[in-house]
Formats: sequence, structure tokens, C-alpha cells
Amino acid sequence: MNFLDTVEQSLLLGFYPQGWDMERIDKCCANSVEHTNERQAFWNPLFQTVCCEDKQVLEMKKGHEIANEIRKAKAQGYELILMLPVYPKGMFKWAVYFLTVWKLDCSHVHCFNTYEWSDKDGNTVERGDESSFFAIMNKFFYEPLGELAPPEKQRNFATQCNLSKYPKKIEELKANGAKMVLVTGVGRIMNIAFWEAQFAGEFGTEEEWKSQSHRKGAKLHPISLELSAMTHFGSRTTQASCFANTIGPAIFLQTDYVIAGCGGESKGGSMALWTTLRYGPSVWIPSTFIPTMEGRLFYANDMTGLE
Repeated sequence: MNFLDTVEQSLLLGFYPQGWDMERIDKCCANSVEHTNERQAFWNPLFQTVCCEDKQVLEMKKGHEIANEIRKAKAQGYELILMLPVYPKGMFKWAVYFLTVWKLDCSHVHCFNTYEWSDKDGNTVERGDESSFFAIMNKFFYEPLGELAPPEKQRNFATQCNLSKYPKKIEELKANGAKMVLVTGVGRIMNIAFWEAQFAGEFGTEEEWKSQSHRKGAKLHPISLELSAMTHFGSRTTQASCFANTIGPAIFLQTDYVIAGCGGESKGGSMALWTTLRYGPSVWIPSTFIPTMEGRLFYANDMTGLE
């Protein structure tokens, strides 16, 4: 007896995104741990998975990867576009550590936060609010870097007035030789930023879905809301917003390198990891596009489901 046997006439019927093939997802999760890193036909030749002993090691390795991409851009002489979430905060602490040890000036780095809490109209929380991504980024990344930090004019937040400017800013930077690095987590709903799985139902073709650069006042899936409550608000659902501003596929699919993580604060679980690595690209599961990109996916050892 399982979900597939009992979902009909249950309260969960219609709860998950319409396009999720639950039988296919279940088959993805039936793999054994020794096959976690087994390459698939749809993976980018330069995509890698990296197993981490625990959450702390995952955050350290992601932080090092971010810092190393900044160092590489500086050494090779190009501007770097960093697409950033705000969690896990530990990765920023490690990125700051490495950048500080290396005394690496980040004046060539242009940061774009990939999402922000909002109301239904895309109005975001005040910058002084401790839950705002402006406050979190300052506390854990920009302020600790001090004089090494990216210039303030190169720090972009997904606000009502600025999010719609992202496409043109990124286009101009790339036209001048900049490269983009996408940093993202893989959570339970398997979105990228807050580009939610259910959005796929609004578009007639994959190409139309891929053409969406951003969304203001995006309606969050209930799973995203609950995950946000656990991750950001000490499990207080009442403190989480039901909407967010977010980047879309037209931005995150043009990345040159991805730094993804599954485990720790992303709370995706083994289903999120196995589906991302085995399902194949699907507009209904945005994280399945991660393996099509050059880069690395770091996962905590317990995410295989077979610890």
C-alpha cells in the first residue's frame, strides 16, 4: 500500500503539480546508492555530482566553489555575473573566508539575487526587515567582505523596480564578455529560485516556458511555503509570504556554470536528488535542467535515502 495506490479521492489528489509523473519519480528513487553518480545521457559532459559527508561539508564546498569562480574570473580577466539565493547562509561564511584569505577584490563581480519575498503585486519587504534578502546578504556576505566586496552599484535585488531590469543588465554584461554562475538549491518542490513547478501548466510549449525571464508576485506552491517557513522562519508558517518575485528560465537557463546543492537547509530529501539526476529535463520539474548545465551539484550523503 502506497501513495500511488491510495491518492484517488484523498486530500492529496491535485495537490502536487499536474505534470509530475509520480510513477516515473518513484522509479528514479528506486536506484541504489552506488549508482548516484552514474552519468545519464541528458547530462552535460561537464556536469558533476559531489558527495559531501554532511551539511557542514556541503556548505563549505559550495562556499569554496563560489569563491573559486570569483577567483577564476579575476585571473582570466572577465566580469562575473553571480545569480545568488540567500541560503544556505553557511556557504557565504565559507566564501567570505576563502576570499578574505586570498585577499581577493570582488570589483569584477555583479550579484543578482534570484528571488525575494513579495505580495501578490510584487511589492517586496522593506530593506530594513531582517527577513529581507537585502539584510541577509549584507549580514552574511557583503559586510564581512568589507573593502573586498562587490561595489554597491553591482548588487542587485529582486525588487518591484529592479527585477524587470535584470534581463537587460545581464544581456549587456554578457555582450561585454561576462560569464554567469547560477547558485541554487534543490528543495522538495524541485524549483529553481521560486520558479515553481506548477507554472508549466500556463504555457503551451517548452519554448514559451523557456522564454519567461522573471515573475513578480509569483504564487508559491504550498510545499514551497512550508519549506520556507522551516528554513527561514523557525517553522512559523504565519511569518512566510505566499508570494515572491523570482527569476525565470530565460535567465537561469543561460548560465555558464551552475553550483547546486541538495541537503542541509534545502531539505529536498532523496526524492528531490534522485528526480533531479534521473528524470530528464522537464518544464514541470525545473531542477531537472540542472544536470544539462556545466557545473557541480553538491549533495549531503543522507540525501541518497540509503544512509
